[in-house]
Amino acid sequence: MLTTKPDRLKWIDYARGITIILVVYRHAFEGLKESGLAVSNYMFLEYANIFFFSFRMPLFFIVSGIFVAVSLQKRGIRKYIETRARTVLYPYFLWACIQLTIQLIFQKYTNGHPTAQTYLYLFYLPREIAHFWYLYALFNVGVLYVLVKMKLHISPVQNIILGIAMFYISVIAWQNNATPGFIGDILHYYVFFAIGDAISRFIMKRDNFKFFESWRTFILLLLPFIAAQYYFLNVNIPHADEKYMYVEYYQPFVFITIALIGCAFIINIAFILQKLAIMNIFTILGKHSLYIYVAHVIAFAAIRIFLRKVFNIESVPILLSAGIIGGIVLPVLLYKLAMKLNMWWLFSLEKNVPSARTDKHTKPLTVQTHNN
Repeated sequence: MLTTKPDRLKWIDYARGITIILVVYRHAFEGLKESGLAVSNYMFLEYANIFFFSFRMPLFFIVSGIFVAVSLQKRGIRKYIETRARTVLYPYFLWACIQLTIQLIFQKYTNGHPTAQTYLYLFYLPREIAHFWYLYALFNVGVLYVLVKMKLHISPVQNIILGIAMFYISVIAWQNNATPGFIGDILHYYVFFAIGDAISRFIMKRDNFKFFESWRTFILLLLPFIAAQYYFLNVNIPHADEKYMYVEYYQPFVFITIALIGCAFIINIAFILQKLAIMNIFTILGKHSLYIYVAHVIAFAAIRIFLRKVFNIESVPILLSAGIIGGIVLPVLLYKLAMKLNMWWLFSLEKNVPSARTDKHTKPLTVQTHNN
């Protein structure tokens, strides 16, 4: 049996909290870059943007995979898919439409310039809808995985092998400028979801917590983490035209290794923070990560436009700092206001579902453009 008591899951909110900050940072920075600001004068910000890029998306899928067995045991296949549609697919369509509509109305001020046709991309080209593609991919990967797992009786390890093959196919398609749309995202991230399911029994067992929360594990992972991320940064820097995706799509198995090292390191930190019961701000952000994810771009774009147009602020550090803070705080406040006004449908079709509920840990952490 998998352990599912709430006190044993706090690490997941720490991991989500850390990761959503990295997500908001990247998107805020990319927003400044796309708006024409001289971010090249602050290359250390670009380096940080690349350094923490490799493991964020894989971690999101691994985390969801960790809890898929619990969800299937509790709900069954049909209910699992229905719940994912209500909590993942629904906010994808709703908030993507909200953001597209805002961009259409305020095209003069925003970076995005969608047309009426862009709404159709929601169904088959989600990468054209900024960061929202992740929610669509998470839903599709989860549904495909449970069908393969339960209907074809394929084990997690066999699914990992299948996922590696799928990942390689997505890489070949990208290298040949083939655009399989949303199918490409399924191929690309299936392996990480499978890895999450494969490690779930080990990572959820309390007897193994001493390994994950160990400082010895931290020390063992620290140097490989720094080395892997440095390699990822150093190799990608000359490939700005490819949006720093060179390692991911031309050294795919190196990328998987780098991503998994990063995921392991963040999970280790999350367990340590859980053990020490400190920096609970991360758990708060983790519990609200979905709501931050769907609304953070709208929030920091509004702040950026306001500060530039009203106060003529062009400082990249100031705009970036304000964008990150606003992109995190404003969505949380919006969520709390929506709950107070009984407008829960703004974020989910699951009425009055607390974000910290144990059985809702299959909801996404978070995530932007084609390159995240």
